[in-house]
Amino acid sequence: PCGYLPDRLQSLEYIIATSVSAEEYQVLMERGWRHFGHTLFRPACPGCVRCRTVRVDAARFAPNRSQRRVIRRNAGELEPVFSDPECRDEVLELYDSWHAAQSERKGWPGHFPGDDGQFHASFVHQPFRVEQWEYRLGGKLAGVGYVDVLPQALSAIYFFYDEAVRDRSPGIWNVLRMIDEADRRGLPHVYLGYLVEGNAGMAYKGDFHPAEYRELGKDWMPLPRKAGAGEW
Repeated sequence: PCGYLPDRLQSLEYIIATSVSAEEYQVLMERGWRHFGHTLFRPACPGCVRCRTVRVDAARFAPNRSQRRVIRRNAGELEPVFSDPECRDEVLELYDSWHAAQSERKGWPGHFPGDDGQFHASFVHQPFRVEQWEYRLGGKLAGVGYVDVLPQALSAIYFFYDEAVRDRSPGIWNVLRMIDEADRRGLPHVYLGYLVEGNAGMAYKGDFHPAEYRELGKDWMPLPRKAGAGEW
């Protein structure tokens, strides 16, 4: 069953990459590939192209009203610190609690707390430069994001957070900080992974503009506003 559209079946292509450079991965990513650690994958579903790769124009981005509220709420308080990926106890505990909350709220599949082997394979053992972005509030770890650092972009891998800061919209804030940081570093784009038509949980990726999307085998196209909310 498809993890994004449960009324459909999914098919994925996989590559286990013993080595891949940031330059090579950026080319693959633009062709629809994503990665967790050394595992690369992309959808290969017959007759379905609803998983579209999305990238935001970092220099031209203009936050909407809702995003400006998130900025006012978090700027100067919930700021990321950049480091190399590592699996400390507090990071793994936050990941475990996040996954448990998502399982309860969204019916995610079961997870074995403390499974640092799976965590290392997905987020720590990387083939090229990846940053761990840690957000703290009052000294307590409140959120962790993993971000690919590529020649022409930052790319979101994964983000999890403490339920206690959920009212601050930490996921949106993380994307906003990525866009700002990409612009500061002179990188033209931020890649957000797949925007899946018909999946409400992915709809937020259609709210950052200007942006482009790409279907497998086609050219980049301007992303319509509210693209994630319904038919394109």
